[in-house]
Amino acid sequence: MTIPSETQAPAAAPSGSAEWPLWEVFVRSKAGLDHKHCGSLHATDAQMAIQLARDVYTRRQEGTSLWVVRSDQIVASDPGEKPSYFDPAQDKVYRHPTFYQLPDEVDHM
Repeated sequence: MTIPSETQAPAAAPSGSAEWPLWEVFVRSKAGLDHKHCGSLHATDAQMAIQLARDVYTRRQEGTSLWVVRSDQIVASDPGEKPSYFDPAQDKVYRHPTFYQLPDEVDHM
């Protein structure tokens, strides 16, 4: 397992406390499936976050892959701006391919 060397050092917590940064944990349960968010944990760096995520979230070998991401590095859309990001496309039926027949050998769609 390799962790990129450019991983940021833990940021100092506000008001001088020694709280470790918060990391979000994503687990892939099976090859070919997507990673699912399964929780959060505190760790000093990426290597420790991976080890703790393995210990906490895959104790019973529930996963095949782990991702950890520092919470302060996640950028999210504003729920108040939902219409501009998720404009309803009811008049564009080609965006909803519910009328296509998928072959039986295609899984996980």
